[in-house]
Amino acid sequence: MTVIITNPRERVRFGRFAVVGLIGAVVDFGTMNLLTKFLSLPLVVAGTISFIAAVCSNFLWNRYWTYPDSRSKPVTKQLVQFMLVNAAGLLIRVPLLAVLEPLFTRFFVWLPFHLPLISSELLAKNADLAVAVVVVMFWNFFVNRYWTYSDVTD
Repeated sequence: MTVIITNPRERVRFGRFAVVGLIGAVVDFGTMNLLTKFLSLPLVVAGTISFIAAVCSNFLWNRYWTYPDSRSKPVTKQLVQFMLVNAAGLLIRVPLLAVLEPLFTRFFVWLPFHLPLISSELLAKNADLAVAVVVVMFWNFFVNRYWTYSDVTD
């Protein structure tokens, strides 16, 4: 974490990684909401599918924008490394989704007000996914920076 604070190039990379993460979050949340609302898929299934869609988007953006100077490794090797890091992230994410969903559901049902057109269940699923996304983002940044994109100099 101190590397981000003390190294200006790493701050820029982390900023770009975060922007890519926001794009991935739009893909992730959008896909999850479409799959749960219109196809009635369970959150864990929809969240897994949406995660894969976001990972594909994130790899392309990170390869060509966040780490454009990372070219000594073949793209296929980096893709495999990126997917492995994200698969580990998925192993962090899925239990979070499963454990936190009932807690958030109880919380949002308990609130004394309700938003029009947005159910407590939908709010709970999105809050749950938001927590999982933030936790996994930090995992992904550090492991990808020092393994997948290890050929980038400081």
